[in-house]
Amino acid sequence: MGAKKNFVLDTNVILHDYKCIENFQENDIYLPIVVLEELDKFKKGSDQINYNAREFVRELDLLTSNDLFLKGASLGPGKGTLHVVTGDKYQEKIALSFPEKTADHRILSCTLSIADKNPKTKTILVTKDVNLRMKARSLGILVEDYITDKVINVDIFEHEQATYDNIDPDLIDKIYSSPEGVDADLLEIRSKLDPNDCFILKSVRNSVLARYNPYEDKIKKVEKGSNYGIQPRNAEQSFAFEVLNDPNVKLVGLTGKAGTGKTLLALASALKQVGMYKQVLLARPIVALANKDIGFLPGDEKQKVAPYMQPLFDNLNVIKAQFAPGAADARKIDDMQKNNQLVIEALAFIRGRSLSETFCIIDEAQNLTPHEIKTIITRAGEGTKMVFTGDIQQIDSPYLDAQSNGLAYMVDKMKGQELFAHINLVKGERSQLSELASNIL
Repeated sequence: MGAKKNFVLDTNVILHDYKCIENFQENDIYLPIVVLEELDKFKKGSDQINYNAREFVRELDLLTSNDLFLKGASLGPGKGTLHVVTGDKYQEKIALSFPEKTADHRILSCTLSIADKNPKTKTILVTKDVNLRMKARSLGILVEDYITDKVINVDIFEHEQATYDNIDPDLIDKIYSSPEGVDADLLEIRSKLDPNDCFILKSVRNSVLARYNPYEDKIKKVEKGSNYGIQPRNAEQSFAFEVLNDPNVKLVGLTGKAGTGKTLLALASALKQVGMYKQVLLARPIVALANKDIGFLPGDEKQKVAPYMQPLFDNLNVIKAQFAPGAADARKIDDMQKNNQLVIEALAFIRGRSLSETFCIIDEAQNLTPHEIKTIITRAGEGTKMVFTGDIQQIDSPYLDAQSNGLAYMVDKMKGQELFAHINLVKGERSQLSELASNIL
């Protein structure tokens, strides 16, 4: 156990994880009063951050006593003490650099005040705001990101699915000729495989796309089949269809850069299996522009979110375009939309619902926090399959990055579970121009 520290929390840490005060072990936690003022602004609303603000204030209320504002309230055995800092003077050092008393600058001033009062204890500001971290460092203030739910290994989001060379060619022939697959123990790579791993097996004379099926402990051939008119164009897309089409795999993560086909593949697979589910639901989080809520946009709820949902409709139109106008399959899609069997809407509108017998696709999942991902997955009822798609290098939220977003967190934590599969799509298939731009610009 190291020396005890003092941690000062920024508002965005609480909005990211309302249970954050449980994660600082024996160290003391300080909340500047301005943080409570800011939380008050977030209490109303249906988004996850609004829920987090309300829940944190409720938990704080359970600790509320005069001690919280005087000498601090204990957080429990083995934990530190929680303090709310009121009436601290605006530090001259801060005023010289930042005369305007914004909430961020008041938090910096409070951190300096705590450090001055406790010279023998390290005082560290914890914030997910990169700019505030830069300001703190410029003033010599110790500062850290909130890293409790950060993923350490993000290499898995950069590489193609594995290829194993020098496999016995007769074994590959056997995989081709056995619809039920071959025993996984026949391959030396068995110890390296996680449930539902997809990979390429190569020998000196043949190769095969394969998947480890954990339910039967078999290595099976991956077919290159069509889903509702959409053909896989590379190995990774074939792997994606393989796990998307398997009803035993209840949770799928599809990652990859723009143009790799993540959402299109998920939607095509959902449409192919529509008879197995009561509803196909596509949703995506709305990341408001310029820190403005969508409430400032004109129109009713559907009109407000329509521009954000357009990419999902674009994918649907790509699938429709595979068929002649008026063809039965194209009409079926229209009928599904009319009957609410196929629904496209903002993620905020499905919060609190229990999703039973639903093929649920959450697009742009890299813009969700780990807690939001957990909240969505725990909505899954019997017979529901959930697919999360996204690119961890294209994050629109100012307080998330490649290591702390919910999509990366889910893939990291779910790895090794039989109900889960992750496919990373590497090759862009939107167009030659799209692929070129993605790689060199």
